[in-house]
Amino acid sequence: MKLQIPCLIFISFLVISSCNNPPAKPELANSSSAKGSYSYDAQFLKNHTRKTVELSNNNGSKILLSADYQGRVMTSTANGDSGLSFGWLNYDLISSREKRKGFNPVGGEERFWLGPEGGQYSIYFNQGDSFTFNNWQVPFIIDTMSFDIVRSNNKEAVFNKKATIKNYSGTVFNLDINRTVTMLDKLSIEIKLKSTIPPDIKSVGYQTKNSLQNIGSDDWTKEKGLLSIWLLGMFTPTPKTIVIIPFIPVENAKAYITDSYFGTIPSDRLQIKDSVLFFKCDGRYRSKIGLSPAIAKPFAAGFDFENSVLTIVIPEIHKDASYVNSKWELQKEPYKGDVINSYNDGPLEDGTQMGPFYEIESSSTALQLKKGESATYTQSTLHLQGTYNSLKQLCKTLLNVDLDELKIKLN
Repeated sequence: MKLQIPCLIFISFLVISSCNNPPAKPELANSSSAKGSYSYDAQFLKNHTRKTVELSNNNGSKILLSADYQGRVMTSTANGDSGLSFGWLNYDLISSREKRKGFNPVGGEERFWLGPEGGQYSIYFNQGDSFTFNNWQVPFIIDTMSFDIVRSNNKEAVFNKKATIKNYSGTVFNLDINRTVTMLDKLSIEIKLKSTIPPDIKSVGYQTKNSLQNIGSDDWTKEKGLLSIWLLGMFTPTPKTIVIIPFIPVENAKAYITDSYFGTIPSDRLQIKDSVLFFKCDGRYRSKIGLSPAIAKPFAAGFDFENSVLTIVIPEIHKDASYVNSKWELQKEPYKGDVINSYNDGPLEDGTQMGPFYEIESSSTALQLKKGESATYTQSTLHLQGTYNSLKQLCKTLLNVDLDELKIKLN
């Protein structure tokens, strides 16, 4: 994470009026494409949102971004218009144009959020409220407000927004958000993986640079609460999807893994080995895990056995730094939070469900910024799709994991 003090650039807010046209049914997004394909999702989003940006290259890789949803990566593909769409989209919610209380889970495979979620410095709960789902409110700036497009081409797009946010303890943050999404070519992906991609594997990848600047009159201090940059990817679950997160094998490593966000996770859904954990992400059981920077490696993955897709997220890790704590409680240690998380969606207590989807998430350090100072957090997301045997070899090389053994556990 890099700190810098740039000149302030004023970017005006774009006021977007709601559209009164009746939404088309998702099935009519593109009659010539199959639901689940990139072309279907791209046309659907162009039909139901105002500002999309597409990145692409000559190898069939495509990435679709939305300024309506904070410059998030909505979806991508490694195999052209007819290829599998990797991001999860909430078709019903997007087409309805409804604005829900609490959270609008429209989807997208990498969205910009801010932390912390819970605790005395939370920006998702009002002062004095209990930490329950009914009181949870995602700040509008990272939920329903659009970002401004500063510039874009077929390889990169830059987004900006200014905002004011108040935390649970009453501290006000005035901030300037800048987000750059850059498409990665095959060579850049191989460099990040430190491995060659076999010819029978297709790939798509992107890097995001996310900056937060303190444009208020006061310094941000630990005593009043700090913010973090939080990136979350929503992906489509299958009955045979598993998240794989390697970690540093230290004594009592389990003490650095949080698995109690939403209650105890059954042993058939979470297995923690000496240096890697396996988390079943089928969208059928609400659960979440987190890894401390003390043991985390800059690598988290998901493997979809049904579609032969390996997804890899590469975050920044700063082992000895402070991270905000997002547990839904008043905290004794508000700066001993996670750097990597994974969430599996499932039914809530009342039987309703946000998704289903699953997430791989990462966070920056707690940003103790002086007036005028900014910080940048960078993450890369890569998708590799192709023959099972080649992906199996890649998983062995990159993660030291045998997919054949995992497949047996899922059956």
